[in-house]
Amino acid sequence: MPITRRFMQLDVFSRQPMKGNPLAVVIDGDGLDDTTMRAFARWTNLSETAFLLSPTTPEADYRVRIFTPKQELPFAGHPSVGSAYAAIEAGLVDAGKTRLIQQCTAGLLPVMIEHPGAERFIHVQAPRPRLQSVGADVRRDLSEALGVPLSDEHIRLADAGPLWWVCDLREATRVRALQPDMHGIVTLSERHRTMGVSVFGREPAGSAQMAVRAFCPGDGIPEDPVTGSANAAIMAFLAERGDGSYGRDYLASQGREVGRDGYVRVKRDAVDGSITIGGQCVALIQGRLDL
Repeated sequence: MPITRRFMQLDVFSRQPMKGNPLAVVIDGDGLDDTTMRAFARWTNLSETAFLLSPTTPEADYRVRIFTPKQELPFAGHPSVGSAYAAIEAGLVDAGKTRLIQQCTAGLLPVMIEHPGAERFIHVQAPRPRLQSVGADVRRDLSEALGVPLSDEHIRLADAGPLWWVCDLREATRVRALQPDMHGIVTLSERHRTMGVSVFGREPAGSAQMAVRAFCPGDGIPEDPVTGSANAAIMAFLAERGDGSYGRDYLASQGREVGRDGYVRVKRDAVDGSITIGGQCVALIQGRLDL
């Protein structure tokens, strides 16, 4: 017999409904097996679905498993921000707490809460991204797929939970005008087992300092609306090359090209170099489901 479980669907990195990045959250995930979780993530057909579970270590406030329609991820940004929001709203953790610990496959991650209540702003510390240079052949193929020339100094492969190619296009106008060859990105992603490619450039005006886009058609999502792990990888790339032009605390705009218009606050600690990604959430659907 199916067990009734609480369910929530959010928009993450936005306080405006139908903006940001949608996330499905199964609140009472305990007892669901891997097959059911994978099948439900395929059924929602969102970029990610999160399952909240009882933690297996006393340090953690809650545990989360994150699935795309095709695979499980050790970490992802918008599911982590959204899972913290859902855990608070569902009463799994004390709504008055300003510091939480999220347990996920990537480890125990600190979560910081600003402005508890309707204006709640959630920051999650990302696993430290690991960067490596990209060979000339991959750089050439990525340049062809994106339709823009890429030099060695403007591209890295980043392990930020998912693997992303991170490309600096320098100007937001180039980022927003991009019309990549999705088939080419699929071929490259499958060959090198990456999530996809993210691009960024400077915004000359407005509240956001950076424009970001992320393409992951090999995982069933041609363009991800707003991508926490890619934004963390971008900050790590800037730090590696000593680029302080954006500062250690900036706002990134992502999703406008797919009608979602989300905003990510990205911070890097001046002492230990840790990176957090943060934003607001809004719940659109709250109910129950039978699995």
